[in-house]
Amino acid sequence: MATTPDEAHRTLREQGREVMTEVLGAPYVARRDDSTNAFNAPVRRLSEEFAYASLWTRGTLSRRERSLITLGMLCALNRPHELRIHLTGAINNGCTADEIRELFTHAVAYCGFPAAIDALRIAEEVLREQGLLGT
Repeated sequence: MATTPDEAHRTLREQGREVMTEVLGAPYVARRDDSTNAFNAPVRRLSEEFAYASLWTRGTLSRRERSLITLGMLCALNRPHELRIHLTGAINNGCTADEIRELFTHAVAYCGFPAAIDALRIAEEVLREQGLLGT
């Protein structure tokens, strides 16, 4: 029996939400769900279906590699809110504090000191919150 477009749509969304939960954590997804409304729902649905179901599930790169790439791009784009979210994802995907520090150190040459320093500061906060850095 063929699936209807609505069934295929729901399946893709469910797959994306599952991956999002694995990458960013159930607390993040719950907070996101609580703040979803008619205004932001369409874009959030796209992120579940496209970013998480279609991109994060591709086999060529590991989730760990995708996390490092995502952190680098968010640093370059100076997107601190998304950077904070994806730092948690990177940790969940097995990135170490040393790798994250090295990524932002490397970013100095390609993104500039201001972007790299801001990213490093946010990373330090997230790593400390997660108990992965000393005082």
